[in-house]
Amino acid sequence: MAEQKRDYYEVLGVDRGADDATIKKAYRKLAKQYHPDANPGDKEAEVKFKEASEAYAVLSDSDKRRQYDQFGHAAFEGGAGGAGGFDFSGMDFGDMFGDIFGDFFGGGSRRSASNNGPMKGANLRTSVRITFLEAVFGCEKEIELVLKDECGSCHGTGAKPGTSPETCSKCGGKGKVVFSQQSLFGMVQNVQACPDCRGTGKIIKEKCPDCRGTGYISARKKIKVSIPAGIDDGQSVRIRDKGEPGKNGGPRGDLLVEIRISPHPVFQREDMHIFSTASISYAQAVLGGETRISTVDGDVVYEVKPGTQTDTRIRLKGKGVPSLRNKNVRGDHYVTLVVQVPTNLSAEAKEALRTFDALSGNTLERGTDEPVKAEKTKKKRFGKN
Repeated sequence: MAEQKRDYYEVLGVDRGADDATIKKAYRKLAKQYHPDANPGDKEAEVKFKEASEAYAVLSDSDKRRQYDQFGHAAFEGGAGGAGGFDFSGMDFGDMFGDIFGDFFGGGSRRSASNNGPMKGANLRTSVRITFLEAVFGCEKEIELVLKDECGSCHGTGAKPGTSPETCSKCGGKGKVVFSQQSLFGMVQNVQACPDCRGTGKIIKEKCPDCRGTGYISARKKIKVSIPAGIDDGQSVRIRDKGEPGKNGGPRGDLLVEIRISPHPVFQREDMHIFSTASISYAQAVLGGETRISTVDGDVVYEVKPGTQTDTRIRLKGKGVPSLRNKNVRGDHYVTLVVQVPTNLSAEAKEALRTFDALSGNTLERGTDEPVKAEKTKKKRFGKN
């Protein structure tokens, strides 16, 4: 008695109403999991792989899927061999497998095949270091790097002047070749970049002596970089069309310049805000008065309030970093005021300070008496022998 086949939808783990993309995704997962190349010698994996491939061969074909939905497995009984009785002879497994796991059959797939059409050149990356203030207000820098340009002798063809590249005879100028290979299901077609022309579709018999057949000449060039106000450390400036040259008439890539900002001895930055500290005298803290505070715009005069405590933070509105999107919008500058305690007082200053202390609570005397009183109180409350 013949073994009863599993439902194709059950094999792939999809609903009966699944679309083509869902069916392909499900088969891709199973094919990679159970492919014989990934499971050498595993008979069970081989069976599951054939089962999944048979299900996909039917459900990925609209006509066969319609027959299967109407008649089930009976629609294909009496087929010419194939996996599990289904006729695979008319299927193009090169197309089916090439898109899903062509690398199992030598690396050639329809998606990975070389494209000899116009292609944009690769982007280049470099970096430049600027100061804290240059980042706040913007600046212009000049960098020097090696760039490729079209060869003036061959005008980018790579062929010796007076000659021209010839169409590749192996691929007919397509840049890719189709080859067949034996698989579990018979001959499978795969697509690869042409080995003779390396996917270009052209053969250069006589190379240009100046560029050695590459079509490009490398030269050191200076490029001006306009750095916008408000840029932050690690961000990049994109310069269009200053990257690698394109291929087959494609546009050049871009140059990405990463900005590195040197630290400032006074200011720190967080997003659009700036932070710093400023010292005020003991007299300013007690009595109040004007003090000068450094900002990125220069010194500003700030009125210290009487009785200001150390580590008081003040806000200087609009003295921060400009927004990259709107240069008229700026962050704020937050300043932490630190009371500077004098260390070298004259005898007269010390005497004046003692007088001040006596008039404002006599903290010097209270500081020496309080510990003694506290000890006596402690003995009185808890001293039982």
